[in-house]
Amino acid sequence: MGAEEIQDAGHVDVLIVGAGVSGIGAAHHLRDQCPDRTFVILDAQDNRGGTWWTHRYPGVRSDSDLFTYGYRFKPWRGPSIAAGSEILSYLDEVIDEDSLASFIRYEHRVTSASWSTADRRWTVVVTSGDSRLRFTAGFLWMCPGYYNHAKPYQPAWPGMSQFQGVIVHPQQWPSDLILAGKQVVVVGSGATAATLIPAIAGTAAHVTMLQRSPSYYLAPPAEDELAGTLRALDIPEEWTHEILRRQHVAQLDWLAKTSFEAPEELRAFLMESVRPLLPEGFDIEKHFTPRYRPWQQRIAIVPDGDLFAALRSGQASIVTDTISAFLPHGLRVSSGLEIPADVVVSATGFNLSVLGDVAFSVDGAPVDFTSRITWRGIMIEGLPNMAYVWGYIRHSWTLRVDLVSDLVGRLLTSMRDKGATMVVPARRPSESDMELRPWSDPSNFSPGYVQRSQHILFKQGDREPWTHMMEHEQEREVLPAVDLDDGSLVYR
Repeated sequence: MGAEEIQDAGHVDVLIVGAGVSGIGAAHHLRDQCPDRTFVILDAQDNRGGTWWTHRYPGVRSDSDLFTYGYRFKPWRGPSIAAGSEILSYLDEVIDEDSLASFIRYEHRVTSASWSTADRRWTVVVTSGDSRLRFTAGFLWMCPGYYNHAKPYQPAWPGMSQFQGVIVHPQQWPSDLILAGKQVVVVGSGATAATLIPAIAGTAAHVTMLQRSPSYYLAPPAEDELAGTLRALDIPEEWTHEILRRQHVAQLDWLAKTSFEAPEELRAFLMESVRPLLPEGFDIEKHFTPRYRPWQQRIAIVPDGDLFAALRSGQASIVTDTISAFLPHGLRVSSGLEIPADVVVSATGFNLSVLGDVAFSVDGAPVDFTSRITWRGIMIEGLPNMAYVWGYIRHSWTLRVDLVSDLVGRLLTSMRDKGATMVVPARRPSESDMELRPWSDPSNFSPGYVQRSQHILFKQGDREPWTHMMEHEQEREVLPAVDLDDGSLVYR
């Protein structure tokens, strides 16, 4: 299809890509801090919500508390851990209160983004149905999340072709899948498995969680006790939200700090917190003792211990082993045990997407992200007028959405004050030979989806401002105080 067949869709000051938690939050902050800037939000899906729209497996819910996963500016009024549908309703309220609906273009998949220094603008090509559209923008704000929604991670196990049952990935859950009376094997032990198993345990004949290695779990009440107390006092909802937000942030900060300073103490705490919830005589050392230190991967949240209740009832069981082969009516693990199965759920993780897998170029030259480094986990070296939102991996994602949006608002205001039409992160002379490090240090954060994707991700340096993945406890002090005139950002 030739360039002449691309339809012009107009120009905006800021083009936001993604209408999930990140994009909706970015739009709110943009309207609040830069109310005179024009903007449009593009999303490849046919509705809002990102992950909360595409993930439709039974029981889908948050694995972070909503007092910190909810936005700073929008009080959360529901339970601490919420279903996906409740989170979508919350996002709908933000869209309605900020009158954002008319700015969102659904089923608009961005395929390329090209920067022109001469024109001081991004040209973004979008596929929408059978049409190709061209948007231009002075500033590009990438908020597509980190899931590759189209291609989930699916291991190739021996014998899969001879299996006569159904193999399904949670990211692509069929609406007509019947589990009643079925033998179900859920492969994986992370947040998805911990969510799915209690949701289907009462329907399926039996559910087996087959894990290669255990995960850490916390089993807080679904309804926060302090939230109930505060709401009974009938104080303003904004006060309740702020108090609960601070409480949960403090808890997350304690987990992060203890994981580095006293990992064995935290391990013992996590183990002992789940021990009384397990069936009598359960082998906790085999099935619930991970090989890695706490916080090196996410801690799965099990509200009210519902996963453990399914184990106690006998509706679910755990096998810790690796898959040797699929059989016509089940699978065999390395110990020789054969597990019957009508349905196998591959809850084995996902593939990362780098900035929506959009093809970027700057002045005609393709951008190879693997050769570039991040500026504070917000911009990319050598890419002008472009910011991205990547939330926290272990804390609630949205805590960082608010902080990043504050900084981007300051940056846009600073550009206007300087009369600048272009800003680009660039290493200073003293940083020319700086050591480059991988996107994630495995000793810090090592889940499979990160390790599988290091080769496609941008890198970081060995010092600020070229680092990222700080804990929220540090970054909530660092980002608001960032000096936008320290020489690491070049204005033109």
